[in-house]
Amino acid sequence: MPAVGWRIVGGIGRTLITAGTLILLFVAYQLWGTGLQEAKAQDKLSDEFARVEAQINKDQATSTTTTAPATTTTTLPGTTPQIKVEKTELAGNVPLPKYGDAIGTIEIPRIGITRTIVEGITVEELGRGPGHYPESPLPGQKGNVAIAGHRTTYGQPFHNIDKLENGDQILFKTHQGEFVYEVAGTEIVKPTDVRVLEDQGDNRVTLIACHPKYSLKERIIVHAILVGKPAPDIVGQKEAREKAAKTDSKDPFAKANDIDGGAANSKASKGPAVKWGLACALVWLLSWLVQVLIRRRTRARVEGTPSRLQRLTSWSPYLVGGPVFLVLLYVFFENFARLLPGAY
Repeated sequence: MPAVGWRIVGGIGRTLITAGTLILLFVAYQLWGTGLQEAKAQDKLSDEFARVEAQINKDQATSTTTTAPATTTTTLPGTTPQIKVEKTELAGNVPLPKYGDAIGTIEIPRIGITRTIVEGITVEELGRGPGHYPESPLPGQKGNVAIAGHRTTYGQPFHNIDKLENGDQILFKTHQGEFVYEVAGTEIVKPTDVRVLEDQGDNRVTLIACHPKYSLKERIIVHAILVGKPAPDIVGQKEAREKAAKTDSKDPFAKANDIDGGAANSKASKGPAVKWGLACALVWLLSWLVQVLIRRRTRARVEGTPSRLQRLTSWSPYLVGGPVFLVLLYVFFENFARLLPGAY
């Protein structure tokens, strides 16, 4: 084969290897890199929830209305604690949650997870933690509370909800108190089966995640029934839920007749992904050009074969450009992922 042919074959081979490496890096980002973002977001949500809780407690310090604390026992992950909630009342001055606010915590001892819940089910909000459907009641209130969470990316909070069994407990803490739900069943449904989000005539929580893992084909639904009496609505909550159900709402659930509420199909602007992609390509191209220039100058000055040190020196541009490239690549992956269908 002529030299030109070998160069073409070599170029195709290097291109395929580069493409394969980038694909593997993107998969690694999806599985583990997104977890770093979720952990950081969870820290902020936890701090936000604690600040609001402290303010409510401060406002309640002089009030005569009290809430009896729940009695709990310490257990290990994978076991079911026995929790008795004696009384839970509406705390005074509980703020009405806005989109993106921390509304409470969810703990599932059977699978060993604890997360702060965020208000909203957009791709952005679900990347921060389990998301609460604004049209549904808040945890602990009357009706069907709907909460979605990722199963394979962004910290995968609902990764093992398929392991929940009837009677397992799901624990919530909100600004209204602490609430216990007991698992009553699990089912697999199509994404269009919005029946699971409707009021079922009882007080329950509906957990939603993708099924099977790494697929958007179906949804796994876990139903759990509230133990004890529900808390009342927050002032203004009824109107807020009605507003969230309108088509002009920010909540995508109102814009698509499926369980995901359009969140799985919502996409961000292509501009940031294109910009960071070009930045990655530019850094790598500059590193390659400088490397080629150094190598040619070395060969021009040296008679015969360059020494090992000289050959290693010619690759030094990658020592500088490589770390910069990886940082830019991470940011590119972050923006590129927003262009893909949002997966639970």
